[in-house]
Amino acid sequence: MKDIKLPFIAKLALVLISILALGYLAKIGKGVLAPLFFAILMALLFLPFANFLERKLRFSRTVSTFSSLLIMLLFLTGLIYFFSTQLSDFVNDFPILKEQVTRSFNEFQIWVSQTFHLNFAKQMSYINQALDKLLSSTGLILGFTVSMFSSTMAFFLFSALFFIFILNYRRVLYQFIISIFQSQHFEKVNEGIVEIQKIIKNYISGLFIQIIIVSSLTSILLSVLGVKYAILLGVLTGLLNVIPYIGILFSCLIACVISFATGGTHILFVLIGYVVIHLIDGNITLPLVVGSKVKINPLFTFIGLLIGEELWGISGMFLSIPFLAILKIIFERVEGLEPWGRVLGEETKVKKARKKYKITKNITLEEKE
Repeated sequence: MKDIKLPFIAKLALVLISILALGYLAKIGKGVLAPLFFAILMALLFLPFANFLERKLRFSRTVSTFSSLLIMLLFLTGLIYFFSTQLSDFVNDFPILKEQVTRSFNEFQIWVSQTFHLNFAKQMSYINQALDKLLSSTGLILGFTVSMFSSTMAFFLFSALFFIFILNYRRVLYQFIISIFQSQHFEKVNEGIVEIQKIIKNYISGLFIQIIIVSSLTSILLSVLGVKYAILLGVLTGLLNVIPYIGILFSCLIACVISFATGGTHILFVLIGYVVIHLIDGNITLPLVVGSKVKINPLFTFIGLLIGEELWGISGMFLSIPFLAILKIIFERVEGLEPWGRVLGEETKVKKARKKYKITKNITLEEKE
């Protein structure tokens, strides 16, 4: 078949139309595509375990699938139980926190007025009223919590169903992907699938280890400083740290507010501690555990976070980084898309070759007559 050469404007228009169409489909298919992609990631993570049960223990495909599902559900149930118990204590202490925040804000208002000789009576009255309405709107908070809980349960329910189907029919899906390409490209396609599966599995398992390390360091820090809900804030920091830059900043803000509201005097040490943990995570934990094979540069990380939040909300922010990692791996292995894979990654440092000087000694011999 003869290739058709199109002008640059026509190619650009086709690319833009394709991107807009895919974005629109992702937006309207949020309820299906988000749990489907999460299930694919979990299936890749549990695939070695399922293969072990089938090959070594001679389990059937159905038994190995539901065994993997049981382990995943036990982990998610434990996580939900932990947050529910911790949040129940937080809800019980909410009136005390509200009173402390209001009192501290009033003291801050008086200090600013006395120090800078500014009259904030009218201006701050509106702020106080807004703050009181925000803190007293328990109905709104409860409605938001119920809505978020119901959407989260629906997300995990669909994810569990997709997880079962993907693991149980993984050979059918593999044959489908192989059959799309021509037979002469079988070895290359098969090698790419195996490599993508291996790298993504290592990447996801590395993220889980990173969450555990960051959660442990943050919990120890806040416990030493005497901040209330130290374990809850530590686990929350570890989970939000999956969202680069934004997650650690948001969790640090929450920790500072709770430390301030509960009468803590170590806000500066909390800030310094979070900065140190972020430096340790970025320079030691992330390169060693997650690795640099699928490391995305900060520019496209931030763009991916914004697009993911716009398309799929909070779940899109969590899933945008693994999605970019998969795109980077695919782009680096498809002919013609290598530049896109390079632009998603970080800048490679070019090692300058050192000039080598070779010392030679020229010896001339004169013949004697």
